[in-house]
This record gives sequence, C-alpha cells and structure tokens, in this order.
Amino acid sequence: MTLLTVAVEGLATDVRLPDGDGPFPAVLVRTPYDRRRHRAELRGWARRGFAAVAQDVRGRHASAGDWHPYENEAADGAATVRWLRRQPWSDGRLVASGSSYAAHCALALALEAPEGARPDAVIAAVPALGTAETAREPSGVERLWARAGWWAAHGDRRDSDDKALEKALAADPELLAHLPVSGLPARLGRNLPSWPGVWRHRARRRPGSWARQAGTPLLAVGGHHDHFAEDTVALWRWWGKPSARLLMGPWGHGLVAEPGPDAEPAHRVGLGDLYARWARLALAGELRHGHGGVVALGGSPLWVPAGTEGEPYRPEVLPLRGASFTADPERPVLSGTLTVPAEGTPDRCVLVTAPLPHPLDVVGLAEVRLRATAGTPFADWFARLAAVTPEGMARRLAVGVVRRADPPGRPAEFTVVLGRLARRLPAGTRLRLEIAGHHFPAHARNPHTGDDPITATRLLASRREVEPGRVVLRLPVLRSRHESTDPEQEILR
Repeated sequence: MTLLTVAVEGLATDVRLPDGDGPFPAVLVRTPYDRRRHRAELRGWARRGFAAVAQDVRGRHASAGDWHPYENEAADGAATVRWLRRQPWSDGRLVASGSSYAAHCALALALEAPEGARPDAVIAAVPALGTAETAREPSGVERLWARAGWWAAHGDRRDSDDKALEKALAADPELLAHLPVSGLPARLGRNLPSWPGVWRHRARRRPGSWARQAGTPLLAVGGHHDHFAEDTVALWRWWGKPSARLLMGPWGHGLVAEPGPDAEPAHRVGLGDLYARWARLALAGELRHGHGGVVALGGSPLWVPAGTEGEPYRPEVLPLRGASFTADPERPVLSGTLTVPAEGTPDRCVLVTAPLPHPLDVVGLAEVRLRATAGTPFADWFARLAAVTPEGMARRLAVGVVRRADPPGRPAEFTVVLGRLARRLPAGTRLRLEIAGHHFPAHARNPHTGDDPITATRLLASRREVEPGRVVLRLPVLRSRHESTDPEQEILR
C-alpha cells in the first residue's frame, strides 16, 4: 500500500492507496486533530479496497492558513473533493467520514458544498453539529466544562495540547469558578481571541431545517454517554433520502474504545469492518431506503431496532429532602459527583422511588414534569436522574435543564426533558431524582440577575420551592421482552 503526502489548496493531505490496479472508491477524513493520527485508520480502509485520504483542516498542524472553527469546512472540503475526483486512482465515488469535529467536516461537505463536490455517502460518528450545538443545550444553557476543555486544547493554535485545561486546573482548582467566564483565556495564560465568539452563537440549528435536504446515505454512530448523543439521534431522525442508519451503544465520546459502566460483551462492535461493508453497499446503491439501525440496551446484551420507544411509566417519586432549597451560584450543585449532602441548608430537592419490584428496560425519551417556584425572575432548573443500587451505589442516568424567566414567587408548571435512555434497571434499584438550580462546572452558573452567564460578575442566591406532589417522572418502558437484534444485519440491510 502506497502512502502519499501532498498539499491540496495548501492543506496537508495523506493518501493511502490499496495494492493493485485502480481506480478505487475513496474515503475522506478532514480533521483538526492531526491527520497523522489517522494513518492506522487509512491502512485499514486501504486493506479493504478504498483509497483513504486524511487532511489537516485549514490553519491546523501542517496546513496553511488561519484556524477558524466551523467556518471554512464546506468550501475547503469541496475543493478537496474536486481535486480527489480528478486523480487517476479515484473512480469518482466518495465517502466522507469522521468523528466529533471531523464528523462536522463530513456533514458540512454533504449539506453545504455545491453540487458535484458533495460525497456519495457519509459516516458521522459522535458529530459536532456546529458552534451553538456544541456550546449550548437545546434550552440555551451553556456547556462550560466541555467547551472550556476543547477551546483550551485546540482553540486559536496550530497544534493541540489535550491536557491544557487539566494542567490549568492543577495550578488553580477554582479556575472555572472565577468570573467572568469570558475572562478564561487570561486565566489560562494564553491568547484565545475566538473564545467570546463561541457564546455569541445562541441559536442552535434545527436538524429538520438542515439535514432534511440531504441526498446521500448516512451512517450515524453515537454513544449513550457522549455529550453529543441527542444530536446524533436528531441528525439520524431528520436525515433526508435515500437512507439513514443509526448505531448507538453504551459508549462515551470514544465509542467502543470508551465503554460505559453498563457496557456488555455483546456491545463490542468491530467498527472498521462495519464501516467498510456499509460504505460498499451505500456506494453501490444497495441499502434499503428509509431509516433504520440499532440501539444497545446498557446493562443487558439486548439490541433493539432504532426508533424503539417504550410505553409511558410513571413511578411514584417520594420527597426525601429539600422541597424548599436555596440555589446559590456561589455554592452550586457539582456535576462531577453524585453525592447528596444529608445535612446543612438544602441546595436541591431530592426525591426517590421505592425499590423496583422487577427489572425495567427503559428505551426512549424520558422527562420530568413539575410545579415549582423561584424567588428570582431568572432561573435554571436542572433535573438529574440516578439509579441507586441496593448497596447504595449511585450511577447517573440522565441530566436535563430548562432556563425560565417567571415572576418571582409565582408557581410555574414546566417539563424538563432528560433525553433518550437505553438502560436495563435491575430489580431492587431505586431511582433518585434531584431538582437543582445549577450543575457546575458541566454548565455555567445562572447568576439569577438577568445578566449573561458568560459575562456576569455578580451572583445572587435564588430561593426555590418544589411541590413534591406535582412532580411526575415519565419513563419509556418496554412492556414485553424483546429478542436481541443483530447490529450488523440492521445497519447493512
């Protein structure tokens, strides 16, 4: 297999060709994380008969130009596709592939590039859909930890320092607590001019207005424990013709290389072979039209067809502590621990269920309906659901948040969407539901003043009241046992 390194419009590009005579179908990976990290992946594609291409995006590593995340990928990708299709080793067919930001590059190419410069199929794993989608929850609440880590590691620099935030926190454990959030670059000790622009993007793009125009097959791959899990499913749901497949497992952002605590041996999937077989069928036009795929059930070897939705189940949640509590941004509920204080002034409302009398297979969208009151006109409401074993060990199931602006002291009824669950809960498990005003540092603190959480320098405590009898937890539960679905069969049909 031959490895070539060339410059395409100033962009450093590796090409790995299969043995034998061409021309070949091609796979293109465009990445800000150093194309050289993909050389083993390129060899895998080449062994399977594909010309494999990896490219540093503009302004990163060996590529010329300036680095502006999420801005140039459609145009630069289109120029690369035109070049690729002119090469004697290319048969003109192309799969755009990538994970995280590289998945954004593949999607921008498929959805925004001119006709003739678009790929024939897309593999998007744990996709970063765009600036607003990665920086904010659907409610608009800011994802502080993930964005601070990414921008510290990769923002406004040609190379990467993956441990930049970790090292800064070792020097100053209160780094993210200092205000304003917009001043983070100075506390990191480096120039980061793009940081304020991250937060100016407030409107998340609706997948239905973006992905529905797609005209190529899609394979969307995600993990239940990945922070882009909801975006992965939304992309698949809204993808246009001709076909879309979803593969979701109990994994983190690293997919099978980062299994969650609920992963089973049955959830080990050989992604390299699966991607290549899917790509062959996609390029040949042999995939069945429509949406399909599989979702793994964490804590069980079961795989169910994508789109499976359990029937509504409303377990009784009983108040344990803190129907009245204080949401104080100076002492926020921490996102990195599931420990619930048993003494002192309550900082959250805690409710629990009785032990489950039998196992529950929870598959689908979960949510919490509540009636509550805030003492400030501006308030975030976080709902965190955990499974507590009979031994007292807690495991996070889901976190949801809404941002509200209600008259102080006036009760409001609203729903907090917890997201999609796919988990088997053993008999004896208790469900613990926490209602809080903060979830820090995963999310920026609402200052309760009406000021932008990114530029705010003043914080106020907010008195909260939750009516325990009006809290309704809705879980989608499979009422009958399902036979496990074969992942490869569903993806490749």
